[in-house]
Amino acid sequence: MKAIVVTDQAAGAAAMKLVERPEPQASINDVVVRVHASGFVPTELTWPSTWTDRVGRARTPAIPGHELAGVVTALGYGTTGLSVGQRVFGLADWYRDGTLAEYLAIEARNLAPLPGDVDFTVGASLPISGLTAWQGLFDHGRLRAGQSVLAHGAAGAVGTMVTQLARSAGAYVIGTGRAGDRQKALDFGAHEFVDLDDDTLEDVGRVDLVFDVIGGDIGKRSAGLIRAGGTLVSVVGPVEARPADGLAIDFVVESDRAQLGEIVERVRDGRLRTNIGTVAPLDDAVAALNPTARRSGKTIIRVRP
Repeated sequence: MKAIVVTDQAAGAAAMKLVERPEPQASINDVVVRVHASGFVPTELTWPSTWTDRVGRARTPAIPGHELAGVVTALGYGTTGLSVGQRVFGLADWYRDGTLAEYLAIEARNLAPLPGDVDFTVGASLPISGLTAWQGLFDHGRLRAGQSVLAHGAAGAVGTMVTQLARSAGAYVIGTGRAGDRQKALDFGAHEFVDLDDDTLEDVGRVDLVFDVIGGDIGKRSAGLIRAGGTLVSVVGPVEARPADGLAIDFVVESDRAQLGEIVERVRDGRLRTNIGTVAPLDDAVAALNPTARRSGKTIIRVRP
């Protein structure tokens, strides 16, 4: 099968190659999926799990990518809940070969059914962005109607999901980003926008929840904006500054079949829009995943035409 591999951590995306690899076999509780579309998050090339296994052994050449949509082609021993020929989408394990390949072996529990009226490209754009937003807002942030949310990176793949889910839950959403992100953030539902280059972040006042995808100085300053009892949720590692009278939570997104089902239903009925940027075929993936300029939205590789 064709697959993208990474071999050199120092070189990162520059060392990606399109190669031939053996097709994977299904282990216990696995399925094999014929991948139709794969989502890619550039930061995964900085994650330790891309380069080493759970006990620290090098696992290169590794196949990156963790989001997929495709069709089940084989079931491993003991696998239940899915069937051969079924359309699925989901989030692959961090430590196993990933989704930038024609076939993938994946635990069945990490997949959810993909309705027939949802395109594979759309399905592959949802797992990381949708689950990250859902879990950060509702599982960790305990968001309730009437609260306020400061959504950093509001024009990005995660940020647009945060904005839409928070607003649909009855929250007031303040998006942040660069000046060029303003209209996109507002189009996806932000009530107002803060330009992090030219506006003063502290002018937003106190909020109930900050969803931080930036970290650094912005993350530290955001801690001071949490009102009593509020929450700072981070997906960029341990929080460097904590709210004086609130919670600070950093988390790693996990696959959840029920939540994937909730997310895709919202896409089907129009309550949730995807934020897809570049779409490229697998043969052109190396170039597509080595952008020379800042790109907006989720990058999707179409593995099958």
